[in-house]
Amino acid sequence: MSLEMMESKINLPRMLAGIERYNPMNLPKLESFVEYQVKEGCYNLEANLAVLKHYQFIPSKFNSDICLKILIKALTNMPKADFILCKCLIDPAFFENETIKIAKELHHDLETSQFQHFWEIVNSKPELFVDVKDFHKNIRSYIVYLINITYDKVEKDFIKEILNVSDSDLQPIMEKYHWKDLGDGYLFIADQAEEIKTKNITEKIDFENVFASIIGYK
Repeated sequence: MSLEMMESKINLPRMLAGIERYNPMNLPKLESFVEYQVKEGCYNLEANLAVLKHYQFIPSKFNSDICLKILIKALTNMPKADFILCKCLIDPAFFENETIKIAKELHHDLETSQFQHFWEIVNSKPELFVDVKDFHKNIRSYIVYLINITYDKVEKDFIKEILNVSDSDLQPIMEKYHWKDLGDGYLFIADQAEEIKTKNITEKIDFENVFASIIGYK
């Protein structure tokens, strides 16, 4: 079932419209939609924020498993600030939950480029991510994005380490992003100087308004 079909089936637009967004009767369907996103690899931030808003209003309904899945899905959408938006709707007390705390730590690692530590945690807790379709792929896409805007060339072993991949796994990534193996232990990523383009900024200025502001007259 496609994302559009699933949204239609649960009548998502209606549940997110106006006062219906806060109707507690909608929470079970919204939670099931979170499960669907995890299983199918799709994503809807607005629906996930609605779930967290319900938990904010009715703390007794808080579901740590669903909350964790929302946070994990937000991680896969970096560099967008979805995780921070979600975090703002979660009572700080809930971050004492062990798995929620892990999600927060993973976000910190990604934000601060501590990728080796990120993969250490992920590899030590595979049960948290095994059902999240394309989790590793999406996280690697974010890291590749940072690599592409940061490096001219970089050590191949370092790239394998921060992407958590083997030589065979790295090869298709190199082909996709046109990285070149220089044969000396380094990969050529991009000529960053060529990526910097000079932009001419043209601003339309109304002479009469400028003149009036100078002489203090309008």
